[in-house]
Amino acid sequence: MSAERVKVLIIGSGPAGYTAAVYAARAGLKPVLYQGDQPGGQLTITSDVENYPGYPDGVMGPQMMIDFQKQAERFETDIRSGIVNSVDFSGWPHKVTVDEKTEIEAEAVIISTGASAKWLGLESEQRLNGRGVSACAVCDGFFFRNQDVVVVGAGDSAAEEAGYLSKIVKKVYMLVRRDEMRASKIMQQRVKSAPNIEILWNAEAKEVLGDEEVDGVRVVNNVTGEEKVLDVQGFFVAIGHQPNTDIFKEWLDMDEQGYIKTIPGTSRTNVPGVFATGDAQDKIYRQAVTAAGTGCMGALDAEKWIAEKEVELKETAQGV
Repeated sequence: MSAERVKVLIIGSGPAGYTAAVYAARAGLKPVLYQGDQPGGQLTITSDVENYPGYPDGVMGPQMMIDFQKQAERFETDIRSGIVNSVDFSGWPHKVTVDEKTEIEAEAVIISTGASAKWLGLESEQRLNGRGVSACAVCDGFFFRNQDVVVVGAGDSAAEEAGYLSKIVKKVYMLVRRDEMRASKIMQQRVKSAPNIEILWNAEAKEVLGDEEVDGVRVVNNVTGEEKVLDVQGFFVAIGHQPNTDIFKEWLDMDEQGYIKTIPGTSRTNVPGVFATGDAQDKIYRQAVTAAGTGCMGALDAEKWIAEKEVELKETAQGV
C-alpha cells in the first residue's frame, strides 16, 4: 500500500489541534487533521464555558468546538475522522498509521491528543457529567458560588481544587479514601486551615444524586460502613489526568506521568519535525486558552522547521 504524503499532520482535535490547523493552513501548509476518538476533546463534555476570550455571553463547550472546527475548515484544513493507531518516528518523513489501514507520511507532525480526566467509574457520575459533575474547578467553580460542593481526592491536585473552590463556594467537603492525605505538607496545611473545608476521612462517594443536576452525594465510610448523604450541588473529581500519549512512548521523551517533554519556550520534542501541544504536554494549566496558545506555537514551529528542512534538502541535492 502506498502512503499518502502530507506536509503537516495534526493528530487530535480540541483547542490545540484546531488552532494549529488554522495557523498551518493560513501558512499554506495544507494540514491534515485527524479528530481522534473524541472530536473536539474534553470541551465536548463541558457545558457552559465563560472564561474563553471572545465569548462575552459564554458558550457551550460543544458549540465552541464546532466554531473552532468551522474556522479551521474555512482555511481549507483537511479534517478527517479516524484514530491514529501507531507512529514511526525513526526516519523522515514521519510515518503514521490511521485506523490500522491508512498510511500517512508527514513532513511535520503536531500532536494535540490532549489528556483525559480520571473518573471514579460511577454510573451517576457519568450521567451527571456537565450538570454538576466536573473535573476542573477553575473551569466550572464559578457556577457554584455560595453553594456546597464535594471534592474527591487526596493529592496536591485535589488540595488545590478544594482551596480554589473554598474562595468561591460556601462549603467544600473533601472526600479522602484513607486516614491521611497524599498531598504535600504545605498543601495539606492550606486545606486544613481553610474554615469552610471539611475533610471526611476514610470516605468514598457511593452515588451522585440528582435527576437533571446534582443535588446530593451518598458517601460511605469504608471503615465503619456508615453511610450518609451530603446536601451539595457540585461534585468535583480530582484524582488526576492521564495524557493520551501511549502511542508515542517508544519515540518521545516523557515525564513519569506520560506528558510529552518539549524544549522550553517551544513545542519541539526530542524528535526533529515532531511538535507537542495542548494537554498532551501541559500538566499545569490545562485550560482551553492555554491549549490554543500552544497550538499556535506548534504550527509556527512546524512552519519554520519545514522551511529549514527544505533548504537542507535543496543544499544536499546541489551537493553543497
